[in-house]
Amino acid sequence: MFVGDLDKVVSLLLSLSGRLARVENALNSLEDEAPPEEKRTLTEKHKLLMRQHEDAKELKENLDRRERLVTGVMEAHLDAASLDDYRHFVKMKSALIIEQRKLEDKIKLGEEQLKCLLESLPLEQRPPF
Repeated sequence: MFVGDLDKVVSLLLSLSGRLARVENALNSLEDEAPPEEKRTLTEKHKLLMRQHEDAKELKENLDRRERLVTGVMEAHLDAASLDDYRHFVKMKSALIIEQRKLEDKIKLGEEQLKCLLESLPLEQRPPF
C-alpha cells in the first residue's frame, strides 16, 4: 500500500510542478498589452496550482513519516540483505517514476515537433499516413 501511495504522490507532485511551470512561463511571457482577463485567469490558475502543490508536499511529508514506520516494521522482519533490497527498491521507485515522466515529456515534445514539421511541408511532399 505504501509503495502504491508513493507512486501516486510522486506522480502528483511531478504533474503539479509541470503545470505550475507552464502557467508561470505563460504569465512571464504575457505582453504588456495582453487582455487583463487573460492575466487574471492565469494568476488565479497560478494561485490554485500553488495551493495544490503545497497540499501535495504535505502529502509527501506524511508519506515520508509513513515510510519510516514501514521501514521500522521491515527492520524487525527482514534480514540485512533483504532490508537493503527494500530500501534500494523504495529509493529507485521514485527515481524511476521521475525518469519515466521525463521520457514521456520528451516523447510528447518529439511528436509535437514531428507534427509541426510535417505540417510545414508542402502538401505534395507530405507522407501519406
